[in-house]
Amino acid sequence: MSGFFSALLSALDPLCGPVGLFSLFGSGSIVACGETGWGDEIAFGVKVTITLALATLPVGLVIGFLIALAAQSEDKLLRLAAGIYTTIFRGLPELLTLFIVYYGLQILIQAVLASFGYDGRVEINAFFAGMAALAVVFSSYSSEVLLSAFRAIPRGQYEAGDALGLHRSRTMLLVILPQLIRIALPGLTNLWLILLKDTSYVSVIGLADILRQTGIAARVSKEAFFFYGIACLLYLILALVSSVGLGFIERWAKRSEGRR
Repeated sequence: MSGFFSALLSALDPLCGPVGLFSLFGSGSIVACGETGWGDEIAFGVKVTITLALATLPVGLVIGFLIALAAQSEDKLLRLAAGIYTTIFRGLPELLTLFIVYYGLQILIQAVLASFGYDGRVEINAFFAGMAALAVVFSSYSSEVLLSAFRAIPRGQYEAGDALGLHRSRTMLLVILPQLIRIALPGLTNLWLILLKDTSYVSVIGLADILRQTGIAARVSKEAFFFYGIACLLYLILALVSSVGLGFIERWAKRSEGRR
């Protein structure tokens, strides 16, 4: 049974399958899948890019939600901390944030371990560092989107929950959160597309994403324009597929609002 599913997944592979994108170039081309071309390597880069973006999204949303809650808190220290966080990570270039996380965490962990007598070399996983850096950047922007959505919800909604005897956490879950998602969805859609493009930064720390794989192929084959054109096409396809999927989600959210 596992062999059947493996064969089915191979047949449905949009890049290296029988009707995949790279199969259209022919088995003898430089982007063919297998030993004759770079198709397998680039397909792996596409998987890494998609996995990184999907892994970053929920982490960034959770952190952004907490920052948005802190920004509208009655506690001045929480509001100050949220303001400092968003100012720093919205102001720093994404590439610089990636370097700080990737190299800074290594130095920090090494210093902590050295204090316990361990002098070995510490290396941070490139995927984890990329996800952490992109998550803090995504959260700093998404927190502003979510904060605007919070402010668009009337305070009477909270008071209505209190009048019904709901705990504030239940009011947030059952009353506020559904409205928050609907209001913030257009802004979060734009941030997702930005996140998808920002994954290209991780190529500088050695993660085998689309840009790194096509860059290696371009240097080895001396066909820079061709392979970077392939990279452009792949990013555009991912953006198009994302736009179509997010369009369905937005229409679903509007229909559910209409029924209420």
